[in-house]
Amino acid sequence: MSATARPRSRIQQRNREVILDAALEVFSAHGFRGATLDQIAEVAGLSKPNLLYYFPSKEAVHKALLTGLLDTWLDPLRAMDPAGDPLAEILAYVRRKLDLARDYPRESRLFAGEILQGAPRMREAIEGDLRALVTDKAAVLTRWMEEGRIARVDPVHLIFSVWALTQHYADFDVQVRAVLGPGHDPFAEAGGFLDTLFTRLLKPDP
Repeated sequence: MSATARPRSRIQQRNREVILDAALEVFSAHGFRGATLDQIAEVAGLSKPNLLYYFPSKEAVHKALLTGLLDTWLDPLRAMDPAGDPLAEILAYVRRKLDLARDYPRESRLFAGEILQGAPRMREAIEGDLRALVTDKAAVLTRWMEEGRIARVDPVHLIFSVWALTQHYADFDVQVRAVLGPGHDPFAEAGGFLDTLFTRLLKPDP
């Protein structure tokens, strides 16, 4: 918002949030190409002209969603403390990512859909903020490895593996639940499994 722009009223802020939540529902169900402004307006309970007052196009709504989502997605990695115990910090990161997959499944599927399309609306952010953060945390992981505090593995691929093994439970929720069958909590079971997996993987040689 520019220095001269008026601050949004409470109603304006609420309407923006209603529109973005409706858009998340529509985009996560139909993808960017299949979603329409008419669908978003209907789910939001607003007229299309009212929606266009806040967002001039479908692309603008989608970009606003993805911008907020990327910050949410980066926060768990940002929280990894270079001064902490290495294994505890990595396991805490895994748990935060698994919690994110559990609590924000629509957002996870929206992000995955954008990436599968070649990230046309997120490439700049991925090559900028995301890459810079991964580079920074990979350096922390490398230092811990050089100090002998965790086993040596490729640090960037370690981060990729955390993404793959946590977001899978949101992006492939139907498949996971169908295979596990009734009476299972995928996220609770995954938490214990991933703790064991990464503990064994990263335990330093005696």
